Amino acid sequence: MKIYQPHTWPQTLEAAITIQESLSQQVIIEDQLREPISYVAGVDMGFTADGTISRAAVAVLSFPDLQVIETTLAHRPTSFPYIPGFLSFREIPAVLDALEKIQTVPDIILCDGQGIAHPRRFGIASHLGVILDMPTIGVAKSLFIGKHKELPETRGSWQPLIHKGETIGAVLRTRIGVKPLYISSGHKISLTTAIDYVLRCTPKFRLPETTRVADKLASNR
Repeated sequence: MKIYQPHTWPQTLEAAITIQESLSQQVIIEDQLREPISYVAGVDMGFTADGTISRAAVAVLSFPDLQVIETTLAHRPTSFPYIPGFLSFREIPAVLDALEKIQTVPDIILCDGQGIAHPRRFGIASHLGVILDMPTIGVAKSLFIGKHKELPETRGSWQPLIHKGETIGAVLRTRIGVKPLYISSGHKISLTTAIDYVLRCTPKFRLPETTRVADKLASNR
């Protein structure tokens, strides 16, 4: 997969904020999917050597049957500190290395993290989507910002995630009796469509199959 990087990676927090504020203007939260959707991918990260080495995993699955087609791993020195709200600068360089290795180009990428559910509306899923010019979805395991109403226990139930009067995502129940996920548009996909694809990628477990496979690879489990 050919990767074009539109900016250099910052060394300071101020430079990172400038990039987020600039590139967030390019985020599209309407459906611009290349249909039919034949392949979905998950990306996830692990770290070794006390966090000094980034380990990125990519898993490409067929859709809708969710069979693993291809997986890749990439390692590189970690070049940005762990700062909430700026994880894309820590993680995406290695993710791009892993994506460059794959032969099967996915139609949608599901990211372990936030899309526009972010203070500057530019979480890792949005950042990756803008760089790749591809549809991406933020699938986070925990709440970062925003508030929502109480969520029913029924699988598929969801509530809007609201921040400063704006709907920035959804809290989604993917399995009865387990904690929900926090879904947000990354790039080139609407929230309702993102919810639909996340549910279609979670036939058995809390997490999408894309994320489950990538997480095992990234964590070396």
